[in-house]
Amino acid sequence: MLRASCRQEPRFGRIIGVGGYRPQRVVDNSEICRSIDSTEEWIETRSGILRRHFATPEETHAVMGAAAAEKAIAASGIDPLEIGCVIVATTTNLVSLPAVSVEIAGRVGAVNAGTFDLNAACAGFCYGVGSASAMIRSGEADHVLVVGAERLTDLVDPTDRQIAFLLADGAGAAVLGPSEEPGIGPVVWGADADQLEAVVMTRSWGDYRHSPQGPAPVMKMDGRRVFRWAVEAMVSTAHEAMSAAGVTVDDLDAFIPHQANMRITEVLVHELGLPARVAVADDIITAGNTSSASIPLAMEHMLTSGQAGSGDIALLMGFGAGLTYAAQVVRLP
Repeated sequence: MLRASCRQEPRFGRIIGVGGYRPQRVVDNSEICRSIDSTEEWIETRSGILRRHFATPEETHAVMGAAAAEKAIAASGIDPLEIGCVIVATTTNLVSLPAVSVEIAGRVGAVNAGTFDLNAACAGFCYGVGSASAMIRSGEADHVLVVGAERLTDLVDPTDRQIAFLLADGAGAAVLGPSEEPGIGPVVWGADADQLEAVVMTRSWGDYRHSPQGPAPVMKMDGRRVFRWAVEAMVSTAHEAMSAAGVTVDDLDAFIPHQANMRITEVLVHELGLPARVAVADDIITAGNTSSASIPLAMEHMLTSGQAGSGDIALLMGFGAGLTYAAQVVRLP
C-alpha cells in the first residue's frame, strides 16, 4: 500500500533565479537582406527586429543552455546539488538521444537531478515552468531547473523571405524553488490540431545548410496564419490564466509573451487592455525569435535593464508549432 506523504503544510513554487545566453555573432537586418528580397525598413516594420544572434558551431544547445543555467543558478543562490530535476525545452535538437538535459545537468553540476527534454515549440518554457511548479508543490523536487535552448538557424533556409529575418539562436533558464506563498499561477495550456500545417519541419533534408548535428531539415511557417490565430486565441488564454491565478490586468506589472513578432505583441497588449504602466517585453528587437528561449531571455533582460523588478507580477505567454500554447502568471525573482 502506498504511504501518504508526511508533508502537512502547503507549499508552492516560485522562480528564484533567471539567466540567459546570447550567441557571440550579432546579425543585423542589412546582413539578412543579402539573402532575401527585402529591405531593412521592411523587416523592422514587419517584425520590430533590428538585429539577432546566430550561434557558431561551437555554441551547441548544451553549451548555450548550460551558460544560461549557470547564471540562473548563481542568481538563485542554491548549490547545483540541490536541483532535483532539469527540464530542457527545445524544438531544434536534431538528435533525440542522449537528451540535451543530461549534458546540461552534467555541465552545471546537477548530478543528483533527473532530466528530460520536452518539445512544445515556442510554448515550451511555459510548459516547463508549469511542470516544475507541479513537482515542487507535490514535494517530488525542491528545486527544478528549466532551460529553453534553441538553434533555429540550423533549420532556416536563409533565402526564405517568410522566416529568415525572424528566427535566431540563444538560451534562457530559470531555477524554481519552494515558497510559502504562491509564486506561480496554474498553467493554462493546450494545442490546436487544426493548425498543424501553420508551422512545420520538412521531412526532406536540406542540402544548403549543415548544423553541428549533420544535415538539417527545413522549417516552414505560414506567418499570416500564425498571426491571425495568435491574436484571436491567446487573448482568451491570457484571461483564463489570470483568472486561475486570481488576478486581473490591473494587478499586472509586466507582460512577457513569446517574442514571436513585435506586431503580435502590440495587438495582444491592445486586446488585453493592459494599463500603460505595465512593462511589456520587447527583447525581440535585439534577439529575434528564439522559440522556447525567448521568454526567459526576455525576463532576464527586463530584470537587468530595470524594466521590471523583483516581486513584480508578470503574465507569461507562449505559442508555437502545433499550434501549442500556454500561459501563467508568475512573481518575478
